[in-house]
Amino acid sequence: MSLLITDECINCDVCEPECPNGAISQGDEIYEIEPNLCTECVGHYDEPQCVEVCPVDCIITDPDNEETEDQLMGKYHQLTGN
Repeated sequence: MSLLITDECINCDVCEPECPNGAISQGDEIYEIEPNLCTECVGHYDEPQCVEVCPVDCIITDPDNEETEDQLMGKYHQLTGN
């Protein structure tokens, strides 16, 4: 699954630079995650880096974008060309 930033986001700016896929950007009110770019850091790290650094724990799995580990790895390969 891709991840989702909830409205509890305080716009602290720490998650955006941590994303190896460039999936996080500033939205109209809070940061947003582009589901087509989010691999939950599969292929890069053992844990999603944005979740690791978020001080308010506002990043959750997106129930509307469920993906298996294999699908996330496939997306990683597609995005990186590896």
